[in-house]
This record gives sequence, structure tokens and C-alpha cells, in this order.
Amino acid sequence: MSGEASAPPATSPRAPRPGIQKSSGAVTKKGDRGAKEKPATVLPPVGEEEPKNPEEYQCTGILEVDFAELCTRWGYTDFPKVVTRPRPQPTFAPSASTSEKPTVDDQRLSGSCSLNSLESKYVFFRPTIQVELEPEDKSVKEIYIRGWKVEERILGIFSKCLASLSQLQAINLWKVGLTDKTLTTFIALLPLCSSTLRKVSLEGNPLPEQSYHKLMAADSTIAHLSLRNNNIDDHGAQLLGQALSTLHSCNRTLVSLNLGFNHIGDEGAGYIADGLRLNRSLLWLSLAHNRIQDKGALKLAEVLRPFELTHIEVVERRRLLLEKGSQERSRSPSTSRHGDSKTERDKNQLMGVSSFALVEKDKTQTVKTPKGLGKKKEKSGEVVKKEEKSGPGQSPTQGTPKKEDSAKAGKGKVTIPEQKLSKGKGAKTGSKEKRSILMESELVGEATEMVNPLLEPVEHRDGKVFMPGNKVLLHLNLLRNRITEVGLEAFLTVVQYQAQFAKSKSASKGPVGLLWLSLAKNCFSPQCPAYAMIQELMLPRDPISKCRHKEEEPVASST
Repeated sequence: MSGEASAPPATSPRAPRPGIQKSSGAVTKKGDRGAKEKPATVLPPVGEEEPKNPEEYQCTGILEVDFAELCTRWGYTDFPKVVTRPRPQPTFAPSASTSEKPTVDDQRLSGSCSLNSLESKYVFFRPTIQVELEPEDKSVKEIYIRGWKVEERILGIFSKCLASLSQLQAINLWKVGLTDKTLTTFIALLPLCSSTLRKVSLEGNPLPEQSYHKLMAADSTIAHLSLRNNNIDDHGAQLLGQALSTLHSCNRTLVSLNLGFNHIGDEGAGYIADGLRLNRSLLWLSLAHNRIQDKGALKLAEVLRPFELTHIEVVERRRLLLEKGSQERSRSPSTSRHGDSKTERDKNQLMGVSSFALVEKDKTQTVKTPKGLGKKKEKSGEVVKKEEKSGPGQSPTQGTPKKEDSAKAGKGKVTIPEQKLSKGKGAKTGSKEKRSILMESELVGEATEMVNPLLEPVEHRDGKVFMPGNKVLLHLNLLRNRITEVGLEAFLTVVQYQAQFAKSKSASKGPVGLLWLSLAKNCFSPQCPAYAMIQELMLPRDPISKCRHKEEEPVASST
């Protein structure tokens, strides 16, 4: 037993051995002791602190610092670096010298393929987060991520550091392996970003459920959305079309939508066209490099000229008019007598000008509506403050809207949509010119968000109700589809109608309808008469060609 008792002191010589931890024998012998110490001191605390430390970290607004620190706290040892996005160098003068240098470098590489030279050659392919900075304060303006998989944990880190970027305007994700789940996570972090974020590009990220339409929800603030090269088919186009507009909902923030290089066919084009029926915010649409044939082209062309309302749309329009009328009648006691008499006078004048329009509405509607004419303007988007600004004695600002509203009472149409189109798109009558510029700008700011397209002026022909068509869309790209001369003729009809419509509006404030239409590289000859006529009609409407002519005129006159 004494020998056994002397064994514990034998451990004392081992005490110096922890200082010599390089010996494998010492490591194996103290494995039990190390296993007891490590769980208490190293592993569990790291595992417990990983979720806590990122929350404790306060972001500085410098993406390079914040992202690196958060990745470290989350346990990442190798993570992408934040770098400034490289700008393409001018290739004019240095082109000869730069073209020679790569050949010399390639010869050197082939002669001695050292590790350093290979790493420097392929540094471009390493995962990075590229950023564009504001020139003044060097704050991050745009973020570009391309070619590496963005996982949910990385998105969790982004949700913390992106919120501190006060000048962020755009996020571009190209081939980052998004899934429907990570897309949902990405959409959830967008509201945390600055209110300056307006552009999102998700290209080369095909999703099984094609849930891209979630980016266009009613509460979305995205103005520019690019979904190129995502294998979007007719089902995905259906979801996107419904996000643009339905009978009871409409996207009011999206200005441009790029659906190029996808698999959208005739059916999908029809769904997109259905979304354009009641959408009045989208200005720019690209369907280039898809599979659209004549049937889809006819659907798209149909909504760009007067189209017939469906039975469900007519019923909804009547419901909106009745609801609007009841609200106006409830406000009618506050209307002044002077206002009533003036609107009656204006109404009678309009009756003499366009009696056929007054027949559209039944007599009960024409009798009831004048009472609330002064308040219709407020209800449709002009707040009471506007009347206070204009003053009760300014008849042009009070009487003119009432005149338009009396026209609405007779025609069964709502006038504020007209004002909207005239101010934002630029094409309405001369009586509105009497308004001050301030009043017009206020109309645009408030009315555009409140008027339902179903309350736009309509035409009655052969017992059917026709809307004037979508004249808000300015740019349509159908390059490289499968459209033949049949679809081409439909677009020729559209361009002819819109050109004639714009000419008929002598007091127009700006262009109405398409300004740019691309139908090149489809299944018809470029020498086709219809195609040549479309180009001839579109040329004077193209703002780029107009700018060129204006720049060339002074040069010609000076010479």
C-alpha cells in the first residue's frame, strides 16, 4: 500500500509536462483531465455566446467593419471580404499596352506556375461583397454579391449590419443559391433597411416555388425589381401578374420590372397583361428573351388600347361608384349654396357641349351628385387643407374642380382619375390650366395613391363598357420572342391609337402611352411594312431621339 501511496506524488513530476504540450504522450495522458476542463471553459461558452454576442454588438455603419466583426462573433473563420466594386478601366489609349501585358504574364505563368501567381490570377473568383460608395461621405450606396451561396446565417448577419446603412439604395444578388426559404428571410430583412432602398435585383436564382411575387406585396417599397434568368414559367408569371393587380388589390410602388431571359409563354404573358389592366404605377416592363407567341402578344396589346370590362369588373365599378356617391351625399350638408349654384351653372354648360356623355348616367345619379361636388375633390385625394390654401374666394380653384365633377356626375365617370392622368401622365383639358402650379403638384402627390383605375372615364358601346386602356406603361421590351406578323399588327394598332390619342390632347402636359417599344428579333422580317410603320410612329415619341435632335439643332444653326 505504501508503494501505492507513493504513486500520487509521482504525479508531481508530471506537473511540468503541461508546459511541454507538444509531446503527444502528454496530450493522450491528460486527455481525461482536458476533457473535463474544456467543456467548462471553452466549448459550451462559445456555443452559448454565439447567438448573444452579435446582439450585443452595436453596428457602426461601416459595412466592412460590421460584417467582419459579426461573422467573427458568429463563429466564422473564413468569410467574404467587403471590397469596393471594381470599375471598368477605359480601353481607348491604353488598349495597345494592356493587350500586350496579359500575354507576357501568361507566358510567365506557363513558365513557372508558382502558388502565389495562381492565387493572384484567380483572386477574382474568391467570394466578396462588392459595394459602391457615395463619393461625398463614402457611405455604402449599392451592394453586389455574385457567385457564392448566401445562407440563412449570412442573411441573419446582414439583417443586423444593413440596418445601419443610411444611404443604401440597391441590393444585387446574382447566382447566390437562394431558396424559397432564404428568399422569405431576405424579404423579412428589407423593412429593416433604410427607406432609401428602392432597387432589388435577384438574377440567376431559380426557385422551385417561384415565390418572387412576395417581393411585390402591398407593403413593399421596392420600385425597381429585376428577376432575369430565373426560369420563371407561366405559373410564376401568374403569381407576378396577380401581384401587379387584381380586382381588389394593386401594387402602387413598383416602377420597373425586368422579366427577361425566362420561360414565359403565351399563358404567362396573358397573366402579365391581366396585371396591367388595373395597375397604374408600372412604367417599365421587359419580357425580352422569353417564349411569347402571337396569342400572348395579342393579350399584351389589348390592354394598351381601349378594352372591354368583364362582368365582374363592371359590377365592382358600379359598387365603387355607389359607395362614392353615398359618402359624398353624407357630406353634402356642409356644401355652400354658392358652390351648388355655381356647379349647376357649370353642369348646364357642359350639357350643351357634350349631351351624349350625359345620357350614359341615369337621371337619379345626375340629380344627386351635384350636392357633394365640392367635397368629391376632397374625398378623392385633395384634403380639406387645399381649400384652405386656395381660399374661399378663389373661384378658379373651387369652380374648376366642380365643373369636372359635374361632368363626372353626368358621364358616370370620376374626374380625379382624369386629373391624375393629366398631371402625372400629361393629357387633360384646358380648364385645368387655371390652377396654380402648387395645386397641380399637390394633386399629383396625393391623388395618385387613392384613385381606383375602375373609376377612370369609360365609354359605352353596344351595351359594353370600355376602359381607355393602360397609358401609364412607357417602356415595353419584347425582344427575341416568337411573335409573327399577326402579333405585330396588334401592336401597330396600339401605336396608331396612342399616337392619335396624344395628338388629340392639345393641352397635354406630357406624353401618354408607350414611348419605347422593342419588337426586334422576332419571327417576322425586319422589312415588314407593319414593323417599319411602328418604328416610324414611335420615333417622334422616343425621348432619346428627341434629345438628340435638340442637341443637333443648335449645332446646325451655329454652323
